[in-house]
Amino acid sequence: MIRALKEHWPEYVIEAAALGTFMVSAALFTALLEYPDSTVHQAIPNGFLRTALNGLAMGLTAIGIIYSPWGQQSGAHMNPALTLTFLRLGKIKPWDALFYIVGQTGGGVSGVLFAKLLLGGVIEHPSVNYVVTVPGPAGVSVAFLAETMIAGGMMLMVLSATNTPRLARFTGLFGGMLVFLCITFESPLSGMSINPARTAASALPSGTWTAAWIYFTAPIFGMFLAAEVYRALRGLTHLACPKYDHGTKQRCIFCGFPGARTALSAGRRSADQRADSAVRAPARL
Repeated sequence: MIRALKEHWPEYVIEAAALGTFMVSAALFTALLEYPDSTVHQAIPNGFLRTALNGLAMGLTAIGIIYSPWGQQSGAHMNPALTLTFLRLGKIKPWDALFYIVGQTGGGVSGVLFAKLLLGGVIEHPSVNYVVTVPGPAGVSVAFLAETMIAGGMMLMVLSATNTPRLARFTGLFGGMLVFLCITFESPLSGMSINPARTAASALPSGTWTAAWIYFTAPIFGMFLAAEVYRALRGLTHLACPKYDHGTKQRCIFCGFPGARTALSAGRRSADQRADSAVRAPARL
């Protein structure tokens, strides 16, 4: 545990910052689009269009985080269900998985609290309500099924794309597109969580835990099921690193890639050492 914290703490902090950023964005755009006194809300009377615009904003937020240097370093999981699925697949070590989840949850809660500082009482208004995730009018059963399906779909996409060389670099774009589509079309059924830490981030400050068990079980169940389906169809011989976008400049704690800067620094040190040795070596006649 101590070694994991000492060596990999930057990735844990990045995971916290990533979901925190996502939650701030979610709260701000929800307030902008749904708060009755918002000029944007008044200018766009169509509820479906506002939901779609919110989905677009959150999809773009996810893409920005995934392809940022920080996102490329940690893998931009931002989701305990995703992290636990990669743990099950043997692609992440237990201590790293634990601290990823701690970081994701703490970062998400911090993001909502920071959004409260920015929005004040607006975040408590029923139209925003800390961007909580609760079942829609169709009920709990439909919400559970919907969460299971969208989580499974996201996991299948990640596994399929990251393990297909010509598609791997587009995984983050596909992920953002799915976030957009799920918020636009699925959120009326379950609130579109797909993420236990995202639900906890809203529930803890707001005190709203309506059917919270759905959001702590369905995403994990859906992603585990997707992993089993993928394993049955494709096997597990050569699974890529558990990142939306691996990048070439950042280190990878999963495969050991040192990162371009680290590798370059190591190469320079090695060259300097060789040169120094050559200078100090006695001449041979």
